[in-house]
Amino acid sequence: MVNGKVEICGVNTSKLPLLKLDEKEELFSRIENGDMDARERYIEGNLRLVLSVIKRFSSSNENVDDLFQIGCIGLIKAIDNFDSTLNVKFSTYAVPMIIGEIRRFLRDNNTIRVSRSLKDTAYKAIYTKEYLTRKNLKEPTITEIAEEIGISKEDIVYALDAIQNPMSLYDPVYTDGGDTLYVMDQISDKKNKEEVWVEHLSLSEAMKRLNKRENEIITLRFFEGKTQMEVAELIGISQAQVSRLEKNALKTMKQYLL
Repeated sequence: MVNGKVEICGVNTSKLPLLKLDEKEELFSRIENGDMDARERYIEGNLRLVLSVIKRFSSSNENVDDLFQIGCIGLIKAIDNFDSTLNVKFSTYAVPMIIGEIRRFLRDNNTIRVSRSLKDTAYKAIYTKEYLTRKNLKEPTITEIAEEIGISKEDIVYALDAIQNPMSLYDPVYTDGGDTLYVMDQISDKKNKEEVWVEHLSLSEAMKRLNKRENEIITLRFFEGKTQMEVAELIGISQAQVSRLEKNALKTMKQYLL
């Protein structure tokens, strides 16, 4: 029970199931083998964990139903990413994930109030996206999400858009040694892979002007759609270094192509 409220999002919290240790292990083994029924039971069996976490945010003045639904999204992400081979309790791994999801929500939630029905539709869509991704091992389309939950894709798009905050691609997210990294640097450049100009410009010749590391970074960023963070992890340097090398490489290529 949170803030004296027994029923949250239609769930009677006083009747939530409790899983024993052997049940948890058995269910997780089935989850790893793709058993979606076991996944649903595991989620239900850990909803008390979400309740315990949202108590920490009782002073936030946010609607308890909202916090619970956001916490459930964090729980689902924890279940889908948990490595049972590690010597770590699931709750130890899940709690920071749930807290992080709620903090992200509180940070991004602005003064524009979104209706309850829109929020519910958005949360259903987010949950269904996670479910279908796990089930089919690929990200679902809006149409697939709409068919799964029986809501028109137009309403889903509208609802998801309503709970988003606008953000500039030029908003700074990190600064290291005077080199600022922006939101646009964190986004996978998948669109550029499909641009017509990529097929027509003499990129192969331009890339011959780059050194080995610059060539590798440009290939990973613009041909494989990796983010700067992913590139940094792959080649073992900092994200700030990736940013500097990328800018120098693009400048070199631009000079050749002009």
